[in-house]
Amino acid sequence: MNEHLDALSPAPVWRHFRTLCNTPRPSGHEAALVAKLEAWADDLGLAHDRDAFGNLRIKKPAAQGCENAPGVIVQGHLDMVAQANAECPHDFTRDPISTRVQDGWLRADGTTLGADNGLGVAAALALLESSDVAHGPLEALFTLEEETSMGGALHLAENWLEGSLLLNLDSEARGEAYIGCAGGCDAVVDARLPQTSLQPYERCLDIALTGLAGGHSGMDIHRPLGNANRLLARVLRLLEFADARLVSYHGGTLRNAIPREAFARIALPADELDAVTAKVQSLEATLRGELGRADREFALSVTPTAAGEVPTEALNLDASAMLVAALHAAPCGVERMSAAVDGVVETSNNLGVVQLENGRFHLCALVRSLHDSAVSALVDRLRALFGLIGARAKAEHGYPGWVPNAQSPLLATFMESHEALLGREPAVKVIHAGLECGILGSKYPHLDMISFGPTILGAHSPDERVDIGSVEEFWALLKALVEALGRKQGD
Repeated sequence: MNEHLDALSPAPVWRHFRTLCNTPRPSGHEAALVAKLEAWADDLGLAHDRDAFGNLRIKKPAAQGCENAPGVIVQGHLDMVAQANAECPHDFTRDPISTRVQDGWLRADGTTLGADNGLGVAAALALLESSDVAHGPLEALFTLEEETSMGGALHLAENWLEGSLLLNLDSEARGEAYIGCAGGCDAVVDARLPQTSLQPYERCLDIALTGLAGGHSGMDIHRPLGNANRLLARVLRLLEFADARLVSYHGGTLRNAIPREAFARIALPADELDAVTAKVQSLEATLRGELGRADREFALSVTPTAAGEVPTEALNLDASAMLVAALHAAPCGVERMSAAVDGVVETSNNLGVVQLENGRFHLCALVRSLHDSAVSALVDRLRALFGLIGARAKAEHGYPGWVPNAQSPLLATFMESHEALLGREPAVKVIHAGLECGILGSKYPHLDMISFGPTILGAHSPDERVDIGSVEEFWALLKALVEALGRKQGD
């Protein structure tokens, strides 16, 4: 499948990316890909091993004349975000990703593409098999479960990696080098909320909010994109005039993806059905006017609940009102811009996953910041807010940020290589996304690190796409940098 990738340049990178597309690899299901890569390494005679968590390392000896160069680690994560449009019946644990070329971009058909971080992994594999790159001792580190919990990086074995220079290949803009990133954690809220039986005078309606663009909860958080959970909470808040009670709610599927869809079922007096239907129709026009061009497919609909799906219970009126109020008031999006780095988001929160079923409420938000103290403060605000409705909130899967080092020798070499190859210096940036560099640096404090990659837009959504031309530039730059490091340190 995806034979057309073989016609793209650079051929070695796209050949490996085709393997990744054809091998299902959502977070937590990377085992089949790991086995393929180990067999591939055996065929090339390359040493490989895994740590206790399952992270994979493949090693390649230094090229002749570069034996004394410091070791270089090229690093990426094997898993991908599993997001599909509602009309796309895709099983990410079994089905390959179907791709297509359109106007110079590679896209998937109705699903995430997996260019994040598949192209970084593909480039690392191409580097391992290359015979024309003069390099020092080389290690390729492939981590697991980055997209769901940073689990691979968090559980990475200490005193395992040997190199002193790390090239993270998980950035998503050509012409840029990243030297710092936000840290973060999951804010998880759970509650058991009281229900009462539906009354004979009540009827049920289903409200669906669909068609938002979605996006990466770090890199896209500053963009004018609608968050389905925030918008549907606003809709529900405006329906309180009808004594509507929540029956169920399902919004978002990943805490690190800006949610594109949310669905709620409500119970309300039968004599309010027409008023609520008219209100929702009016709200659709209002919200459409507020949303930006990216969310032009937005739709808000209301339909009577099917006869066979009518529930017997809903949250009581007070519990429903308090939950909707808490969701409506919860911080979402950019909380603060950086005072130290112009144009960079300092702190944000993404209301990623919201669920209510049979009175059990669950929320998983992703809080990010350049300051660990700000992460803790925002989690505490969520704890205080949802504590008012009797919910329990806790922080999970925390990971540190990556403190920038503008004087990095590795950065200086990258800038020299970039200018020599492309005729211009790269932009040096700090990213609001949670790169694994912060965690890796906490386990290996001696590492000098940078992050770079090709241009990928719409990551974490079915609109994900990669600029094909930028991949060629990325590959040429990776080879030039590795060779420059070998020459500088291996003379």
